[in-house]
Amino acid sequence: MSKQTDLDAIRDTIIADKVTPELAASATQLVFGTGNPDADVVFVGEAPGKNEDLQGKPFVGASGKFLDEMLAAVDLNRDDIYITNIVKYRPPDNRDPLPQEKKTFLPYLQAQLEVIAPKVLVTLGRHSSNCFLPDLQISKDHGQPKRIKLAFRADKTRVLEVVILPLYHPAAALYNGGMRQTLMDDFSQIPEIIKQITNS
Repeated sequence: MSKQTDLDAIRDTIIADKVTPELAASATQLVFGTGNPDADVVFVGEAPGKNEDLQGKPFVGASGKFLDEMLAAVDLNRDDIYITNIVKYRPPDNRDPLPQEKKTFLPYLQAQLEVIAPKVLVTLGRHSSNCFLPDLQISKDHGQPKRIKLAFRADKTRVLEVVILPLYHPAAALYNGGMRQTLMDDFSQIPEIIKQITNS
């Protein structure tokens, strides 16, 4: 079984389980995730927007273009990474995902991470960061890598040790020019973090 086959099975399970039927009914399609299933770095956003909903891929709108720019600046592209969201259906009118929606989707996100087993988890925005680090304040903690252990099962049989790098959401930089440089500076740490983990 390949990792991609396992990921496809998780996607099919979300549909079969009828996760968040109200969201699913208002969305065009499920936006599961794309990229390299063997990636060392996984990016986790909040929820799909309009363009993502139409194309079925995460981060393809304006904030996705900025994400591509930042990837290129550190010699990465989408084939090197995996990218997904916590919530896999677009919330109506691009509203924030509700706590219950995030909670409902979290086991499926954990299953994705368990399959990919990344070394670095880059959380994009407050919602994504707080899923893994509930006490994190994005304004204070952005750009500060944290090594954590994720226990995916209640019996703790599968523990994934990752470095989480909490970042502002790329959309924030679209409305605030000053934040653009902050994001790029934080983002520039990714190659060094990977290098340190690989050498440790």
